Amino acid sequence: MKILMITDYYMPHVGGIEVLVREIAERLASIGHDITVITIKLPNTKDFEILNSVKIHRIRVPKKNDRYWFNSLISILLILKLSNDCDIIHAASLVNIFPAWVASRVFRKKLVVTVHEIFNGLWLNFDELSWFSRAANKQLEKLLISLPCDKYICVSRYTKNCLRFMGIEDYKLKLIYNGVDYDFFNPNNANSIDVRKNLNLNRNFVYIYFGRPGFSKGVEYLIKAVSLISAKIPNSKLLLILSREPSKGYAKIIKLISELDIKDSIILLDSVPRKILPCYILASDCVVIPSISEGFGFSAAEAYAMGKPIVATDVASLPEVVSGTYVLVEPKNPRAISEGVERVHKGDVSIKNNEFFEWDKCVCEYLRVYEELAYGK
Repeated sequence: MKILMITDYYMPHVGGIEVLVREIAERLASIGHDITVITIKLPNTKDFEILNSVKIHRIRVPKKNDRYWFNSLISILLILKLSNDCDIIHAASLVNIFPAWVASRVFRKKLVVTVHEIFNGLWLNFDELSWFSRAANKQLEKLLISLPCDKYICVSRYTKNCLRFMGIEDYKLKLIYNGVDYDFFNPNNANSIDVRKNLNLNRNFVYIYFGRPGFSKGVEYLIKAVSLISAKIPNSKLLLILSREPSKGYAKIIKLISELDIKDSIILLDSVPRKILPCYILASDCVVIPSISEGFGFSAAEAYAMGKPIVATDVASLPEVVSGTYVLVEPKNPRAISEGVERVHKGDVSIKNNEFFEWDKCVCEYLRVYEELAYGK
């Protein structure tokens, strides 16, 4: 089977969607399927290469607003060129649907889109965006959903219900949870001793956030909770592993830390190489996920895999994904986050039967969708 996958970013760029696309592409290529990925060209990457049997075409776009450039006319010519000979076109996220939809209509190919998250009315609550930007993004999301495709892959029941609410019929919806690499996120394979020693954390209660400072991630509410947590747990430290992108979100968090004068309670690190991320998770006493919305919540599943208690907001997909020992708290509420961390410190946690998200199952279900659409199986 020949599958064309369209995604904003691909490895070495790090993120949840990138992991999903890589796992699908490489696992299917390893069993003989012809997989082509079209993506944005990153610094120090080639225009074309074959990695682990996956053919990767990278398109040069302006750095500023690169995702919007990529999903406009810039990418369509190459997508059209490669679409004629494929069996399935797969847009890896809703943002990628426009060029994929154009190609699917020109060559009458079946189109699959993975929908990770729907904000809908939430756009209007993202105060850091201008009023115009909030309204424009809300309308753009609605417009993209209106472009008909053959199957919508939903990464959680929450996302599936959002699409139902927006008028997508059930027969076009398929729930396929993302996977987690349980060999990689295995506490027996990680070394936390060196992390705590190098960061001088041996006597501290450590709560960790790792990820992007995106407007839906709620990092600012965690930062506002730090002084409250320090008052209740004097030896506590926030281990903040924060991507510098988006740059506006990063600058906002740095400014907030300075304004609140809480630098001594935080250890701020840039994103660490993925191969050592499990060591930092293992070095913590709990993982905090303060999201305002979450389509799947990789960090929740990964924290459970590492055997760590979780403090997560009670929103979107997080109640489906959290497992093991956890505390759910009200979103956008620093005091609730603080109380959640205090509960973990005291051992006052909820317990949920284990939720496992296997990559083998995930990729097999994607392949089944491809085959049903292409061959009517």
